[in-house]
Amino acid sequence: MNKYCIISTAIDDETVAEKIIDELLRKRLVSSVQKKEIISSYWWNGKIEKNKEFLLQMKTKKLLYKEVEAEIQRLHTYEVPEIFSVDMEDGITCYLEWIEKETKNR
Repeated sequence: MNKYCIISTAIDDETVAEKIIDELLRKRLVSSVQKKEIISSYWWNGKIEKNKEFLLQMKTKKLLYKEVEAEIQRLHTYEVPEIFSVDMEDGITCYLEWIEKETKNR
């Protein structure tokens, strides 16, 4: 069974993105976050939208997913925020051990 995952969300407000990052790291819910500026195209209210967003990719333990999701939802400003996880199938042992060490135990 995979023990680690990458959780992804996107948001158009960089200040809120930084708040999400800071809270998740402070609470040790994630070991690291990568933030990238992107252009997202999507359907919303019957029309195609195109906006600048900040994509956050967070590394953590799978057992912390629900806590991370709840924290993102608490801080996120979207009506329907993108929040999902992808299992880490494999990884270099020292990196996975680092995730284990830097995130809280339940």
